[in-house]
Amino acid sequence: MATPSPAQTPESARRGDPDGMTWWYRVLLRVAGVCGALACAIAGLWSCITVSPLTLLAGIFMMLTAAVLLLCEAPFCCQFVEFANVVAARADRLKPWHKGLVYCILALVPVFLSAGLTTILGNAIVFGTGVLYGLASLGKKGDAVSYARLQHGQKSDDIPLAERGGVEGEP
Repeated sequence: MATPSPAQTPESARRGDPDGMTWWYRVLLRVAGVCGALACAIAGLWSCITVSPLTLLAGIFMMLTAAVLLLCEAPFCCQFVEFANVVAARADRLKPWHKGLVYCILALVPVFLSAGLTTILGNAIVFGTGVLYGLASLGKKGDAVSYARLQHGQKSDDIPLAERGGVEGEP
């Protein structure tokens, strides 16, 4: 299979950005992940001050979730942990929807263990980060012209080439 020429490859692939996310969306995801880890750690610590064993287990799980998020999203916070860079490199190679699914599952487990206000609020940002990663896997939205054509039921093949901005004789 021949490799496509630079003119045929999408702009994101030429920039070395295989998943098509812009730089500001990556920064937003990182900030949301770090904020989610901090909120989850604080709520997990607060949940550990309890008598109920399920709430204690949910608090411990929340603090472990915070540690995983910090390892994946901000490995510089864990620079004295020897395997932090290895885990972060592996997490960066994951597809966005994989990370989103993992973050959403990690956020839902403590809520199922103990559905209190602290666990719900502590895991809301982690779940939101997972949703943002899921949205990143959908890709960029289409332009307004093609959306308007879809609304009117008109395919781009039905439109003459001259109206599409092309020149007759071009493929």
